[in-house]
Amino acid sequence: MKRNNTQAISLALELAMKKHNNVIVYGEDVGNVGGVFRATRGLQKKFGVERCFDAPIAEAVIAGSAVGASINGLRPVIEMQFSGFAFLAFNQLLAHAARMRNRSRGRYYCPLVVRMPSYDWNNGANGALEHHSEAIEALLCHIPGLKVVMTSKPSDTKKLLLAAIEDNDPVIFLECLGTYFNTYVSNKYRYNVQEEVSDAYEVAQLGKAKVLKSYDETSDPDLTIVTYGSKVYDCEYAVKMLEAKNFKVELIDLQTLHPWDQETVVASVKRTGRLLVVQEAVKSFSVASEIITTINEKCFEYLKCPPARVAGYDVTVPLSQGEKWFIVDPDKIITQAKTMLEYPI
Repeated sequence: MKRNNTQAISLALELAMKKHNNVIVYGEDVGNVGGVFRATRGLQKKFGVERCFDAPIAEAVIAGSAVGASINGLRPVIEMQFSGFAFLAFNQLLAHAARMRNRSRGRYYCPLVVRMPSYDWNNGANGALEHHSEAIEALLCHIPGLKVVMTSKPSDTKKLLLAAIEDNDPVIFLECLGTYFNTYVSNKYRYNVQEEVSDAYEVAQLGKAKVLKSYDETSDPDLTIVTYGSKVYDCEYAVKMLEAKNFKVELIDLQTLHPWDQETVVASVKRTGRLLVVQEAVKSFSVASEIITTINEKCFEYLKCPPARVAGYDVTVPLSQGEKWFIVDPDKIITQAKTMLEYPI
């Protein structure tokens, strides 16, 4: 049946809790009301208060208790109500969860998942304050021992969340708030998020990107676009507009940000000779920075123009009236892509 991302998350949690008796779900308002975005609605009724419950409003306690639970045989899935609230939990996640396997020389693992809604800006419609509008994936990707996932399409969201729950390492599972429900808005552009999502227990491969558009070597493609999260929808639209101008664009959804799929991206850039990375987070010291650096190291002799990135500005996310200027939309993507495609060789 057709589901949006919130429904895909709920399905994945239900499937995991049915299959694994040691999976528990908790966080602020997660149990009784089903979470602030209702992704856990109905789980407490189905599995009881011992397996799906409300936690105190104390992110450090939520994360710290998950570390202890995970090294003692449980697989906790905890929710930070917004990613901006997770800073209070960083000591537990970065200093303990990420290091536990190394610290104990493999004696203990931390098979926990931290779900975090990210990127609250959405055409100014939400009007949320700054701590509801964080983009912290680069901070988390910098920490050895953490795996970082950011989803886009509901069918992949389900598979990736199940993979994260089954993984023996701590996984930060970032969810773009703007794509939670049926429609995603990016300034003047609107996209349908719903798609067919199977009820089956299906697990994706963490660390593997999804190629959304590709050409074989005989087609001589022109440009590689790499993106993730909500920007997948904007990039898909941009690719259609560029194809209408007879450009051939390969589009890659990273899905897992750490470890990221270097092999797939490198292979594409060697075919196209051009790389554009699109992200909604701020530009400097970012996921895009890491990808471009790696491509410069591994594909320099293949490049037809300098790699580029379309990203948020290096400012604190504006309040609602200024959000539309901050948002990365197809207009910005197409403009940068055309500059690269017209670069003199």
